[in-house]
Amino acid sequence: MSDVSGVVLVTGAAGALGGVVCDTLTAAGLTIAALDLPSPHLDQLVASGRAAFALGLDVTDLGALRDAVRTIETNLGPITGAALIAGGFVYTGPLHLAEDDGAAAMFHMNVDTVSRGLRALLPGMVSRGGGSVVIIGARPGQRPWTGAGMASYTASKAAALALVQATAAEVVDSGVRVNAVLPSTIDTPRNRQDMPQADPRRWVSPESIAGVIQFLLSDAARDISGALVPVYARA
Repeated sequence: MSDVSGVVLVTGAAGALGGVVCDTLTAAGLTIAALDLPSPHLDQLVASGRAAFALGLDVTDLGALRDAVRTIETNLGPITGAALIAGGFVYTGPLHLAEDDGAAAMFHMNVDTVSRGLRALLPGMVSRGGGSVVIIGARPGQRPWTGAGMASYTASKAAALALVQATAAEVVDSGVRVNAVLPSTIDTPRNRQDMPQADPRRWVSPESIAGVIQFLLSDAARDISGALVPVYARA
């Protein structure tokens, strides 16, 4: 899409989905600032030209995120878009068997990452009168019955989606858009390893998700905010 331009921050950039998102957005002409925990994979994004800038940090640390936003904008210019991909999954089992630490970990990974990412990014976007943020949700967050057996994860994703829609309503008049993409099972090496009996041909590809993110960041989606976009494939 030729109308995509500017600097885009990507969290979770060193992961299987994050790397594909960086590739897709870079190919579309965007300047990518990649954030993730420090790792050789993160460094390789810049070395290979898949990102223009990379910072290793904990994206649940609001102070570190705010510092990262300032550093990125000093080096690359104003952040016009963001893909908040960082999150996680810990199997906690049915709710009546779950321990508090597992449930807390799910909310830390899947709600704090979204909340703090938005809080770091939105002040600048609102003051400039524009910007687009896309969050990665999950199907159980919108269809909780599909998350039976992992209630803590499902609740964390539902909370993240509520945060997306409430925040979208708060900033819509400033010209800033906030949306979420909701994949089913993503076809990644880790998921293939963890679910060897499943048919990955029914899963959604990272490239498909990245294409939806690219669209939502573009001016073609200028009238879309607060949307929860399902990307389920056949799963």
